Amino acid sequence: MKAAVIGGGLAGVECAKALSKNGIKVDLYEMKPKKHSPAHKLDTLAELVCSNSLKAERLNSAAGLLKAEMACLGSICVETAYECKVEAGGALAVDRYDFSRIITEKIKADENITLIEEEVTDLPEGYDGTVICAGPLASDGISKTIRSLCGDGLSFFDAAAPIVAADSIDMSAAFTQSRYDRGGEDDYINCPLNKEEYEAFYDAIINAESAELHSFDKKKDVYEGCMPIEVLASRGKDTMRYGPLKPVGLTDPRTGHRPWANLQLRKENKDGTMYNLVGFQTNLKFPEQKRVFSMFPALKNAEFVRYGVMHRNTFIDSPRLLSGDFSMRNNLYLFFGGQITGVEGYMESAASGLMSGINLARRLQGKNTIILPEDTMIGALSRYISDETVKNFQPMGANFGVLPPLPDKIRDKQERYSALSERAMISLKSSLAEY
Repeated sequence: MKAAVIGGGLAGVECAKALSKNGIKVDLYEMKPKKHSPAHKLDTLAELVCSNSLKAERLNSAAGLLKAEMACLGSICVETAYECKVEAGGALAVDRYDFSRIITEKIKADENITLIEEEVTDLPEGYDGTVICAGPLASDGISKTIRSLCGDGLSFFDAAAPIVAADSIDMSAAFTQSRYDRGGEDDYINCPLNKEEYEAFYDAIINAESAELHSFDKKKDVYEGCMPIEVLASRGKDTMRYGPLKPVGLTDPRTGHRPWANLQLRKENKDGTMYNLVGFQTNLKFPEQKRVFSMFPALKNAEFVRYGVMHRNTFIDSPRLLSGDFSMRNNLYLFFGGQITGVEGYMESAASGLMSGINLARRLQGKNTIILPEDTMIGALSRYISDETVKNFQPMGANFGVLPPLPDKIRDKQERYSALSERAMISLKSSLAEY
């Protein structure tokens, strides 16, 4: 049996290695060094194109839990990260050149893996299974092929509003109601502003600092039909009140009147542990988002599990296209891995590649594929990207908001995170023992 893996980023190398460990021969296709994306500079595999940090190392953090789970599954990226670790406080940071070089050496030394350095524009033929691990800057050639497979379920930019943890919303300053009472009573959480609060928010947002865009993010079509909230605000003092902050059809029970302005929060997942700020796509710097959006009284102590982003990012509408094992719903031997699946972040991408490799190998061997329990970080992310109830799908990174809540509420945040991580590791090890 032989598999093809398209893309030699973090997801691709994890996928290829997982297939190899399970006895499957692999052809790993990577267009470098013959061709580079606008962001890539090195000729080696698993290049870190932005930060050299793989985020927090401690187990009682979402990023730390993710890496601990990956280590249990035999991750080549976690293993290599510790081989070239550099001091970075509580983060796991690496020498990016050594990281890429060492992983490339490991892949080339694997007798089950053949590295083919050429661009793929069509699905290669003659394989028993294929995994597409094209990254967020997938080439035009493979993007056309992906579009032919996914139809309209392929996006070329990531325009996402911030997401907050449900239990961090101050409900004493909010109320639940759908506009004109159309829909369920708790479909939306409303965060009202009076006139004075709105004017202060307006002044803050038009003076807030935006993130710098890469040259390949500045194309006009990136933001078509999706205006950043700060750009809308710059067009006039009341533009937000006629847009995402319109208060029509709502009554604040505290005053008995319609709010001057109102932000609606919508459930991001079926468990209601996360809510997104409706219509608040933004390119503000992350600290600015925290500062400005926390000016809503209901969000004064909000925990942002994901900040808003607007940049070039090729990803598919996974909830409509993929199962939780990362295979296509209509093609059991075609898998996707990496950021293109709708996970966001270095290690999240690597983890999805790892799971797609494990599951393709199991499918080729006639075994059941694995979807890890929902109380593990990898399991929760795999469910998020395959949850058909998710509307307006946008990529998601590791955060504790995607995990189901604990049976008993723990108020102290660090204690709660420790309990969630402990539960996840116990659940993961118990699950793996069954296979």
